[in-house]
Amino acid sequence: MGKVVPYGIYDLLLNKGWVSVGINNDTAEFAVNAIRTWCYSVGRVIYPKMESLLITADCGGSNGYRVRLWKRELQKLSNELKIEINVSHFPPGTSKWNKIEHRMFSFITKNWRGKPLIDRQTVIELIGNTKTKTGLEIKAVLDENFYEKGIRITDEEMEKINLEESNFHGEWNYKIKPQNTN
Repeated sequence: MGKVVPYGIYDLLLNKGWVSVGINNDTAEFAVNAIRTWCYSVGRVIYPKMESLLITADCGGSNGYRVRLWKRELQKLSNELKIEINVSHFPPGTSKWNKIEHRMFSFITKNWRGKPLIDRQTVIELIGNTKTKTGLEIKAVLDENFYEKGIRITDEEMEKINLEESNFHGEWNYKIKPQNTN
């Protein structure tokens, strides 16, 4: 009964997960909104003095290193939260090394194995009821926003992003700092 698109955040320190379940398109705007929702709902509560955020991401998809919309939306989030956002993309073909795959999504998959995903609420409940012996807990929320596909970011918009590339594979490792909005 409808499409679902999960986007997860995994806190390595606390062994806690967050999944925003979208209802239409897996876009960079959706991915960043999932991070935004986590920041306001969980991140700022647990880490009230948060000055920066580290995101490890795959090299492709909605949060890929070449996705201009991803970087523009991260710039908006950085400005909004007034924090530095550090991004490290896993090199192509190595996304299996991302901890979120082994420590969170694999258990979600086991939890709903053999169960009919008949509606969005069932998906939310199955994700949210995923727990492990090591203490993993996951919060799942439904994101009912519509995310448009095919948004193009111009070269001029890219030049405005306060992005600093790392010396080591700057295309995959970079930070986005809040813009001076005086």
